[in-house]
Amino acid sequence: MSEKKTIDQLTAEVIEAIEDKKGQDIVTLNVQGRCNFADRFILATGRTDRQLKALANGVRTVGHSNGLTARVDGLEGLEWLVVDLGDVIVHLFLPEVRESFQLERLWSTPEEA
Repeated sequence: MSEKKTIDQLTAEVIEAIEDKKGQDIVTLNVQGRCNFADRFILATGRTDRQLKALANGVRTVGHSNGLTARVDGLEGLEWLVVDLGDVIVHLFLPEVRESFQLERLWSTPEEA
């Protein structure tokens, strides 16, 4: 299986896990060649800190089922959680925090904007 297909499959599984936990506003950004630590970002919004934890646990389960470490950062603040799946980084936000950081705008290319 090619690396791109592997990333695409992992992305699809992560999105499915986020949708299963009722995550909102899911966006996928291709950052390959513009970011030295990942090829893809997946962003999603949760309504509460409790939902953010559930979203992160769902993503972590996908990571573990794919043999990845799936480290979660941000659990102490529960406003912006980052799940590191290697080539795919998942950002889970409370709505106001997502609006404040605007990662979509920061990482979008002219074609995506």
